[in-house]
Amino acid sequence: MMEEILSPADCAKCEFCCSFRRQSLNLTPYFAAENVDEICRLYPEARFKTLPGGAVTIDLDDKYQTDDSEEEALCPFNHTGCILPDNLKPFDCKLWPFRLMRGENGLLLALVPTCPWIKKDDPGKLKEVAMTMAKEAARYAKIHPELIIDYRADYQIILEVGAAEGEPLHG
Repeated sequence: MMEEILSPADCAKCEFCCSFRRQSLNLTPYFAAENVDEICRLYPEARFKTLPGGAVTIDLDDKYQTDDSEEEALCPFNHTGCILPDNLKPFDCKLWPFRLMRGENGLLLALVPTCPWIKKDDPGKLKEVAMTMAKEAARYAKIHPELIIDYRADYQIILEVGAAEGEPLHG
């Protein structure tokens, strides 16, 4: 279903979602803490850091060559596509180009504003795709509340999600 709003061919040639500017390191994907040991076993070169609040993310500090805030560093798990097994892949990556966020009234599925390939011309289709992810997103948020970021105004809200049941709050 995601293919209806984002072409796999466009994704494969872009890698935008897998590269991070020094100035936007707060947007690196968060990993479930219980997966980090297994990832490190599979990929001994993997480096992580724990952020205030308990979220775990990739450590890209040594990937930058300059002090330029616009410089980008590629995710170490991107080798012409993600090499992580699906069960270890961050939920943030599974949801792309959506982001699960905490709003004033509950959970939100919001559209990442920076994806250059997303088909934004059909809001109904965006909402339809988001609805297919609502239950899993609510379940994930309940297990990993520390990995849900607060809503940011530059993201377009596509769907408000009921935190407990994963159903749209209103449609």
